[in-house]
Amino acid sequence: MTKRITTVLCLLTALLSFAPLANAKDSFKICWSIYVGWMPWDYGAQKGIVKKWADKYDIDIEVVQINDYVESINQYTAGQYDGCSMTNMDALTIPAAGGVDSTALIVGDFSNGNDGVVLKGKKDLKDIKGQTVNLVELSVSHYLLARGLESVGMTEKDVKVINTSDADMVAAYTTDDVTAVVTWNPLLSEI
Repeated sequence: MTKRITTVLCLLTALLSFAPLANAKDSFKICWSIYVGWMPWDYGAQKGIVKKWADKYDIDIEVVQINDYVESINQYTAGQYDGCSMTNMDALTIPAAGGVDSTALIVGDFSNGNDGVVLKGKKDLKDIKGQTVNLVELSVSHYLLARGLESVGMTEKDVKVINTSDADMVAAYTTDDVTAVVTWNPLLSEI
C-alpha cells in the first residue's frame, strides 16, 4: 500500500512539475509609441538586439510601433499586446481602470526636459489664459499643463483643452488656429 501511494505521489509530482512548462508563453508582443525615451525599442528591434535576447531565452518578441500613444495603451489594455511603453502615471489610469495588472519592467527616463508647453508668439506661461490648448488629454501632458497653470495662479478653467493625438500634434501646431500645445520629445523639438 505504501509503495502504491509513493508511486502515485511521484507521478502526480512529475505531472504537476510539467504543468508550468505546458503553460509557459514563448511569444510576446510589445508596443511602443513615439517618445524619445522609448526610441531604443525601435533601435533594438531594427539592429537585432531584441532578437538576440529572445533567441537566448528561446522566445519570440515582436516589437510594434503604434503611432498614437493613447491607442497603444488601449490596445495593451485590450490584451492585443503583452507589454507597452507608457509612463508610470498612465499605467495607473487606462490599464488599471480596465482591470489589467501591470508591472514596470524598465524605468527608461524621468522626462527631465522632454516635455513642454509651447505658446505661439508668447514667452510667458501667464499668456496662456483664455487660449485653446492642444494636448493628449489625461496624459502626462495634461498633468504638466495643470501643474504649470497652478504655478502661475491659474487652473484648467482658464484655458480650453482640446484632445489631440500625439500623431497629429506637429501638423496641428502648423495651423493658424492652434496657438498652444503641450507635448513631449521628439515632437516638442519639431515644434
